[in-house]
Amino acid sequence: MLDPVHNPDWKIAQDAETRMKSIEQIGEELGLRPEELLPYGRHIAKIDEKAVRTRLADAPRGKYIDVTAITPTPLGEGKSTSTIGLVEGLAKRKKRVSAAIRQPSGGPTMGMKGSAAGGGLAQCIPLTPYSLNFTGDIHAISAAHNLAMVALTARMQHERNYTDERLMKLSGMPRLNIDPTRVPFGFVMDFCVQALRNVIIGIEGDGRKNDGFMMRSHFDITVASEVMSILSIAHDLRDLRARLGKIVVAYDRSGKPVTTSDLEVAGAMTAWLLEAAKPNLIQTLEGQPVLVHTGPFGNIALGQSSVIADMVATKLSDIHVTESGFAADMGFEKFWNIKCHHSGLIPDCAVIVATVRSLKSHGGAPQPKPGLPLPDEYLHENVGMVEKGVVNLLHHIGTVKKSGLPAVVCINKFHTDTREEVAAIRRACEEAGARVAISEHWEKGGDGALELADAVLDALEEPVAFTPLYDWHSPIKDRIERIAKEVYGADGVDYTSLASERIASFEERPDSHELGICMVKTQYSLSDDPSKKGAPKGWRLHVRDCICFGGAGLVCPVAGDISLMPGTGSNPAFRRIDVDCETGQVSGLF
Repeated sequence: MLDPVHNPDWKIAQDAETRMKSIEQIGEELGLRPEELLPYGRHIAKIDEKAVRTRLADAPRGKYIDVTAITPTPLGEGKSTSTIGLVEGLAKRKKRVSAAIRQPSGGPTMGMKGSAAGGGLAQCIPLTPYSLNFTGDIHAISAAHNLAMVALTARMQHERNYTDERLMKLSGMPRLNIDPTRVPFGFVMDFCVQALRNVIIGIEGDGRKNDGFMMRSHFDITVASEVMSILSIAHDLRDLRARLGKIVVAYDRSGKPVTTSDLEVAGAMTAWLLEAAKPNLIQTLEGQPVLVHTGPFGNIALGQSSVIADMVATKLSDIHVTESGFAADMGFEKFWNIKCHHSGLIPDCAVIVATVRSLKSHGGAPQPKPGLPLPDEYLHENVGMVEKGVVNLLHHIGTVKKSGLPAVVCINKFHTDTREEVAAIRRACEEAGARVAISEHWEKGGDGALELADAVLDALEEPVAFTPLYDWHSPIKDRIERIAKEVYGADGVDYTSLASERIASFEERPDSHELGICMVKTQYSLSDDPSKKGAPKGWRLHVRDCICFGGAGLVCPVAGDISLMPGTGSNPAFRRIDVDCETGQVSGLF
């Protein structure tokens, strides 16, 4: 393997790809039969999850681990890297192990964060197809979502242009009487495009009425689509189809929801997702199986690898490691209270990834910025900053413990970290009663993750008392406040009149007790203000809006200044990506 200290991730991946196993070998080692593996070339495959689950219906499940993190810097703290490193380390301990991670979004891959393949000697391959296009799942989600908007906008135009009689004769459908001022649904695109957050569509040309219905609309990033959330929590194709039909795209003039079923488009949306409903299979640099399914963004979306992937992998593996987006206040909280509610799976422990870099950020160092050199505070030893910032880590340990799971802190060690800085983190964790392990998987692969693997194996022997944070039958505002106080550390919650009005309308739904709470807030702070580091005290959560995903069964309170369409910054990653036109090799992915 190439030395990660002196070689970028893409070079390490390209070198390793010359020696990787065939996808048939990976499938066989995972326990798949040949007919259950659906190859996409030599090194990528889909899994026929229905066949696997039917065959293994009565088989016991393996141990189930979730990987989360502390509040990150914009550079990320290596959660995917640590997930892959842990799998490589457990394999070194002769365990039959698998991982489930999320497919990279084109937004961060071309924006500021890069791919989500991990890094160094703890990444998954093949890197380029995994990072760009892959098996087309995200494209299929975009197509299914946007098809619903095609159906809606065309229907609105036709209802404007035709009488009831003419409309019925042409379409065989009664007038839906859609209110153009109440259309919460929009379009999606899998890039970060701030210019599309608010748009006007259907601008008529020369007084014609066949150019669409003119109204305000918007674009979200694809991974924040309700269709992605549905794919994340659906149990199977039948469940997927039923949920797609419940998506609310608009309201009629009497306030009644207009759904994709009303537009008779849910079946066609499902058709776009037939292949996307099947989990993908690739491998780590060291040849362990990695399932990839659904997308990232635990701050504005569910941000979980899929229920389907985890249900399949826990039947095939002795130990299965899944990943949740961003920190424990975002991804783990949604894993704990939404994903596990839908899957019925009981996890056995959680790993919290921490870095010296992130703790220095919480201890007062300037926030690092992608594409720019690290400030001096991150390049020189400063134990005091680490000790001050460790309050953030301790808060997340407390969150995991509230769930009833044992917590293992993974100190994702960078080669620039000093012994004294790492020792300060270890002391704080041990005083808090959490297991802690130093892991050097980025630099050393599985050999560098043995201490972490052993700590996790030890934690898996502990009894588990996994308990949800809230009762789904309790009022929506009570559940929001419970999350705000017990997970974020807020003193309470304030709502705009718009948010309160919408929550009241959601409470009137007959399925209100089936709606989970999927919070939308900044990932850079426990609060709704990204500038507040550490574990802020004396603040209240400000909920400015609330969205209902009827098909996914989610109420999404929007806190602070955050958008479902992120923006592209001034120094994006795409500037460093290129192709060797002789070999076809892609460079610059990281």
